[in-house]
Order: sequence, then structure tokens, then C-alpha cells
Amino acid sequence: MVTTGAPGSTPGSTPGSPVRWVLHVDLDQFLAAVEVLRRPELAGRPVVVGGRGDPTERGVVSTASYEAREHGVRSGMPLRLAHRKIPDAVFLPVDFPVYEAASAVVMATLRALLWDGDPVDVEVLGWDEAFVGLRPGAPERPRDPQALAQDARAEVLAATGLHCSVGVGNNKLQAKIATDFGKPRGVHTITDETWFAQMGHRPTRALWGVGAKIEKRLAALGIDTVAQLATSDVRVLAAEIGPTMGPWYHRLGRGVDTGAVDPTPWVARAHGREETFQADLDDDAEIEAEVRRITRRVVADIDAEGRPAWRVGLKVRDRAFQTVNRSRKLPEPTSDADVLADAVVALLAKVERRRPVRLLGVRLEMVEPEGGYPR
Repeated sequence: MVTTGAPGSTPGSTPGSPVRWVLHVDLDQFLAAVEVLRRPELAGRPVVVGGRGDPTERGVVSTASYEAREHGVRSGMPLRLAHRKIPDAVFLPVDFPVYEAASAVVMATLRALLWDGDPVDVEVLGWDEAFVGLRPGAPERPRDPQALAQDARAEVLAATGLHCSVGVGNNKLQAKIATDFGKPRGVHTITDETWFAQMGHRPTRALWGVGAKIEKRLAALGIDTVAQLATSDVRVLAAEIGPTMGPWYHRLGRGVDTGAVDPTPWVARAHGREETFQADLDDDAEIEAEVRRITRRVVADIDAEGRPAWRVGLKVRDRAFQTVNRSRKLPEPTSDADVLADAVVALLAKVERRRPVRLLGVRLEMVEPEGGYPR
């Protein structure tokens, strides 16, 4: 591995300028916590939320309470495996409307926060997490991020009964990573000055944005830790990973993130649905019928957006967990359910099927909204 020097302080604010602070708010065990609020008798018990709540069926864990996690249950784990690990856990079905309603209250509470009397911006990342930062144009003066973090925790708890953890950093990357250090129900800070002390020795996978595949590619270059990534030769990264992504991963290693907290509402580019069948499908006519049914459900989703689809996609996973994805651009955008179902079925004909089907998924990409996507 070619390096460019030992790690030092991460580039941050210009000397003499106000310190930039970003908070990352993450609800603790969100789905399970909402269910415990609905059923107080479950407090302190291992709770697993996933699928239809039946561990004898195919399905995966969406969220496990901390009591369940102590037994090795994790998100994405098959429900059957979770049941084997902890047979006496309480298994509950996913209830989307309830979680969406709880999330809406949380985000409204965060948007109402004031930082030394000044309003904040909130960038929603999902049901259970968001970035919080000072709104541009606010007076430039020292700010206490710890005080705002504690206010956020207290206000969310008072409004919803839900606990959250807060990460504090000089940018979104640092704040996002810091949150995990503070879980549960805590506040943790990572800054430009403490980045290498807290992160340098950790594996590259500890970085937000580095997954298993990139971790392996970096390891092949002799880069195993955050500090090694930060001191690697950016030219090598650009050559091996790409002229855009290589330098970006190098910046991650140094704890650098210039993105501002963006309160612009998220606008979907596509809608999709997947279904895992309790019994594998081996009849062509039945498979086609299921594809059409799922497509119509997705059409209802894009109808709610008011934008037609311009591309269709199909996902097929067989009994051996072999997954095939196919997509095609439509001759013209449409919201016609029959036309879209026919287009997805046409993709099905391009999938060489050797085994019964376990899962089907349909994705419809929509035309851009007027004025384009906000971000």
C-alpha cells in the first residue's frame, strides 16, 4: 500500500471561524419501542418485529428489542432463525401506518427545536433517523451541541414516549458514526480533532458508506483500517476504485464531509414491492399472475405520486436464493396498469427459470417531477 503520510488532524473549519456542528438523531429500537408503547406489558421482554409476526413463516426481522439482541437476534435475520435463538420472544407483525404516524410526530418535534433561540433544519433519513443543523443565516456565535442534543432527546421523549440517541460531529459523517457510540439513550461526539483517536484503529467497514464489497476491495489494496485509508495514495484509489469514488472513500477515511443538512423533502424516484411466498411457485401461469398482482399494487403507489412510469423492473429469486434482475425502458411513460403489467411479464419471459420461485419483486421508475428532483 502506498501512503501519503501519518494521520493528523482532519481539515475542518477555517481558523477563527465558528465551529460547525451537526447532530444525528436516531430512535432506539424504533419499531419494537413503538410496539411496547402500544403494549406496555411487553416492556423488558424480548420483542421481534418482522413479516406477519409468525416465526414459522418465511420472513425476516425488521427490528429486535435490545432484550432480543442479547440473544443474537439482528435485523435481516430469518424469523425462523430468530425463533430458534429465543423461542420465548414475542413476535409481532410489521404495522407500517403506526410506524409512519409515530415517525411524523418525531420529525415535527425535531423541526420545532430552537438552538439558542434560532431555528434548525432537519434532514430526514428514514422513519427513525434525521440530521439536525443550524439553519443558514443564523447569527455566528458559539453553540453548545450537547445542550441541543439533550433538548432533542427530552422533547422527543415528551412528545412520543420514545427514546433516542444523538451523535454530534463537525459534519454529517462524524455525527452519523457517533450515534452508535452513544446507544442506547445517550449522546456521543466525534470531531475533527478526535476523529483519528476514535476511528483510526477501526476497520474501514466502520465508516458510513463502506459496505462489505468495498471493504474487500480496500483490503486487497492493503487497506484494513480507517487510518490506513486516510493515509493511502488517493491516486491508487482513483485507479482501482474509480476517479470519483476512490477520492470519496479517501475523504471518508479522513472524516471529511462537506454536505449541508438539507431539509428539502425527499421525492421518490421509483416505487417497488417484493413478496416472499410461503410456498415456492413452480407453475408458470401462477408466477405470471403473481407478477401482475404485485405490479398493480405498485401502480397504486405511483398513482399516489401522480407521475407515470418510464421504466419497469423485475426481481426473481429462486429456491436456491439465486436472484435475477431485469429492467427495460418503456416506449412512452404510462400509468396504465394493464400496459405496465404486460411490460413486467415480458421481462419474466427473459428469465431462465430452473428452480421454483421464492420471491418476486416489481419496481416502477417514474418520470421526474416538474422542475426536477430537489436533491
